[in-house]
Amino acid sequence: MSRAPRSVGPDGIVVVDKPAGMTSHDVVSRVRRLAGTRKVGHAGTLDPMATGVLVVGVERATRLLTYLVGAEKSYDATIRLGASTVTDDAEGALLEQAPAGAVEAVTDERVLAGIRDLTGTLDQVPSAVSAVKVDGRRAYARVRAGEEVVLASRSVTVSRFDLLAVRRSVLTPAPPAPAPAEPEPAAVPRVGEVQSGPVVDLDVSVDCSSGTYIRALARDLGAALGVGGHLTALRRTRVGPYGLDVARTLEDLGDAFAVLPIADAARIAFPARELDEDEARKLVHGQRLSAVGLGEEPTAAFAPDGSLVAIISETGPTARPLLVLQG
Repeated sequence: MSRAPRSVGPDGIVVVDKPAGMTSHDVVSRVRRLAGTRKVGHAGTLDPMATGVLVVGVERATRLLTYLVGAEKSYDATIRLGASTVTDDAEGALLEQAPAGAVEAVTDERVLAGIRDLTGTLDQVPSAVSAVKVDGRRAYARVRAGEEVVLASRSVTVSRFDLLAVRRSVLTPAPPAPAPAEPEPAAVPRVGEVQSGPVVDLDVSVDCSSGTYIRALARDLGAALGVGGHLTALRRTRVGPYGLDVARTLEDLGDAFAVLPIADAARIAFPARELDEDEARKLVHGQRLSAVGLGEEPTAAFAPDGSLVAIISETGPTARPLLVLQG
């Protein structure tokens, strides 16, 4: 009895405008169903609270994601000064609230000075509730299990940190939620009281290297100003060359699913080298080519018919294939 052939989805990139409340894995699962293939992955996690650009690879384009994960990213965010939280964002419980008078003493000039200090190359400690692995387990899983997690700092680059708007207000605490009838499952520990009192909300725009946590920028800015800080909104506007201008919602993709073909996606994301037939044949067989001065940066190599043959990198007098996509 013969087995029916597996349906194979198209090769290409889908730039999704992720909605709030979904994990990046949820988006990948949805794209798998729409594309008719399980070979789908993404280039950089977005928290459930966050929205915006999530670059998703389908079929052979999943192999390009390795070279897109490290691309510079851009975000629009809102930082709230006046309190710190367990998760460094609005989804976590209150840890500490600023003492009386401290928030009122935070001037725009102090905010701008704090932002300048967080621009450039930094040693940043990721949020404890992050996807960083500690002894094989995600940090957020350890925190939710009640463990205390201390992560090592890492070097990141914040190339742009612009203050767009400042809003000052006084929060009134919401009424406490009724106690659950049964014990809740293990989750992020609940600490402190409902936030109230004066706050300063900062709308900011950030360009940064891969691995930078915008939640940690909010936390560190609040700590430097002595009032605590956390993130209340986050929208990723760009991953490398892919921005919101080419992103599509899941609803739009459900109505008409399409990918950016793998060759077109590579032309946008990488420098290009045009090959002749002999060079293309050599790359397909894993052979090196003569360098043409493009350097070590990953480069997309295209056959005479415009198809993507490989991702290559030059070292000295030769160019070697990093990833071969034909043959």
